[in-house]
Amino acid sequence: MRVQTCTRAQILQEFHLRCHTLAANGNRGFKKEFEELNDVGKDLPTRAGESEVNREKNRYPYILPYDHCRVRLSIQNSVTHTDYINANFVPGGGSERDFICTQGPLNNTMADFWRMVWEQNVRIIVMVTALRHKDTVLCDKYWPMEGGAVQYGLVQVTRVGCRQGPDYLVTTLNLRQRDCPTDRTVSHYYYQTWPDRGTPKNPSSLCAFTEHVRQHLESIPRLGPAVVHCRSDLCLGPRASCLNRGCRCSLKSTLCFWSLSAGVGRSGTFVTLLWLMQLCVRGIQPDVRAAVEDLRLHRMWMVQTLEQYIFVHQCLLQWLSGPRRSSAGGPQPQTPAHHQDQAHGSSGPEERTGRRRRPRRGHTPLPEPPQNTIQQLLHPGNLLRRLLPSSSPTSPGNNAS
Repeated sequence: MRVQTCTRAQILQEFHLRCHTLAANGNRGFKKEFEELNDVGKDLPTRAGESEVNREKNRYPYILPYDHCRVRLSIQNSVTHTDYINANFVPGGGSERDFICTQGPLNNTMADFWRMVWEQNVRIIVMVTALRHKDTVLCDKYWPMEGGAVQYGLVQVTRVGCRQGPDYLVTTLNLRQRDCPTDRTVSHYYYQTWPDRGTPKNPSSLCAFTEHVRQHLESIPRLGPAVVHCRSDLCLGPRASCLNRGCRCSLKSTLCFWSLSAGVGRSGTFVTLLWLMQLCVRGIQPDVRAAVEDLRLHRMWMVQTLEQYIFVHQCLLQWLSGPRRSSAGGPQPQTPAHHQDQAHGSSGPEERTGRRRRPRRGHTPLPEPPQNTIQQLLHPGNLLRRLLPSSSPTSPGNNAS
């Protein structure tokens, strides 16, 4: 099966028309699509997260990883529950495990967080939050922000360098594990400008940040998934049954979305945007609804609010309308030749124009996607990854349950 590709101008024209249609009559189309996603994934089991022994490892008692795609850590000292962390593998255009979405690390889960980074061979961490708001701690500081090394369980983390971007901070970290002769380099992206309520005022900021991370991911070997996390958003209102410990929310029958962003809302927004950017770069029409539906089958409440859902459309429209250049103002970097080979043991994107062309430098053609049944082809959970052929059905690392 071949997918007809479009020019950037064609994608922009069609996507602009779609956004205009969805926004008509007070965003009626956006509201309808978002409401249709309410029940996606709600019946998927979360037994590991509900287990009594793991409860203290969850930032919120009702934001738990689905069992079928949760990240499994190695078992320590033959204790079974030491394999648990509140994190899920989620798709991002290439495979079922392009990203790991997780909650902001707690004091008692920092060692597990860095063990996950090491075991899954993570090379990029994206933090879509600030650490503090006034006197409120929003996310525990889990990496050395100044010089020197910090030991987190089995993993030693050393700050090597740091550079300031327009709205974000990029810190280079060196990781070393006990009894391991080699070390690793991890890039930590700290996006500081997302407001404590709602979404960024200007889509261009998040677009530029996401594009920078996208180009970085394209330019390095896919040795493991990228980790994305956010934190607990501030909650407004007096106390009742909010899911945020210590929150004073009066909502009893509905979720207080300002208290629930444990690697679901902002993280889902970022992953959706990056995923659809990747599709557009390859000449494929983006489908926000299908992407969010797929993500919610891997982690609950991904793209958490209607405002975030609309914001994804606004960002993508802004990005499509702008020039195609790197954040430094130069041409987009080419993917190294070893990018896909080391990634999952297979090749890169395929020319899908109806005839074979010589691959561009740094790319080798992928085989066509395998033949599927009609039911599999039309399943929304498989749609976008079929449109953008994966380099492998899975990424390296431990199996999810």
